Amino acid sequence: MAVEKEGRALTFIFITILLDVIGLGIIVPVLPTLISELIQGTISEAARYGGWLMFSYAIMQFIFAPILGGLSDKFGRRPVLLISLFGYGIDYILMALSPTILWLFFGRAISGLTGASFTTASAYIADVSSPEKRAQNFGLIGAGFGLGFIIGPVIGGILGQYGPRIPFFAAAGLVLINWLYGYFVLPESLPPENRRPFEWKRANPVSSLVRLVKYPVISGLVGATFLLHLAGFSTQSTWSYYTMEKFSWNEAQVGFSLGVVGLMIAIVQGGLIRVVVPKVGQKRAVFIGLSLYAISFILFAFAPSGYLMLLFIVPSALGGLAGPTIQGIMAGQVPPREQGELQGGLTSMVSVTTIIGPVMMTSLFYYFT
Repeated sequence: MAVEKEGRALTFIFITILLDVIGLGIIVPVLPTLISELIQGTISEAARYGGWLMFSYAIMQFIFAPILGGLSDKFGRRPVLLISLFGYGIDYILMALSPTILWLFFGRAISGLTGASFTTASAYIADVSSPEKRAQNFGLIGAGFGLGFIIGPVIGGILGQYGPRIPFFAAAGLVLINWLYGYFVLPESLPPENRRPFEWKRANPVSSLVRLVKYPVISGLVGATFLLHLAGFSTQSTWSYYTMEKFSWNEAQVGFSLGVVGLMIAIVQGGLIRVVVPKVGQKRAVFIGLSLYAISFILFAFAPSGYLMLLFIVPSALGGLAGPTIQGIMAGQVPPREQGELQGGLTSMVSVTTIIGPVMMTSLFYYFT
């Protein structure tokens, strides 16, 4: 019966993540064009603004993610998830209607302030997962992200042919559907006996980061996770700009390529990880994932054609074995009532890389183009 309940809860949260990421994926192929239109500049110049847009989101998320994580430990995961989705909707509407680049920054700031959907989803999964299945179940977040990026960017690339603002309205509609789904269907995962009072000292983003090292195994894994996410922004923050600049791709081609990225992520984190991790063990799975991820960055840097970029997505996606496995190891060291605090702290740590990474990578892209 417990297994059935766990499976049902995971289905609910997977659908929530999927709809969330489809909305995000819809806007990615057209964002460079919209920024270029608003600043009346080149793709290279747009990349620099794109990095600072990600910065504005990340700095707000860094401050507020631990607060929302603590609130989810007190009030449950469901209400915090609904607040997060509402913030995303406001962001997309502001971006769709933006007359100046400042509107984009304002929308991103609101989205970052309420941006706790992945934090809450991680805590939700930790709530309902048995210890031996945590790593595999955390892979559902990656799978939902992957499937969302199969569907979303392709739709965004197609809609972008009719104007760079149309996909943002579509994304806002997806968020509305997701919010309604969460309100009427998504059950609460945190029982009252596992909740704890909210304390401001635990909601401090800096102290939240410090508390990540309170368990011996976590300190090294937190460092590895930090470097993993920081490196990832070399492609995440520049993919659309890089492929448009180097290979003259249009929105539809960017959308298709991101759809391929999503497909590979879904295969690896939604299925392959469940086979590989139990067979080779968590430590070896992390080593394999990190090695392949590093190789993929070198291949992307020297790709002579767009077709090879698509091929090199394969080792990059296989590198996704590392992240969920590391996350599962860390979650296994924390009591159930502290999962929200842990995931909030991890989100704050990832937000630090999001503060540093996109600005650094897009500035390098701008400088060398």
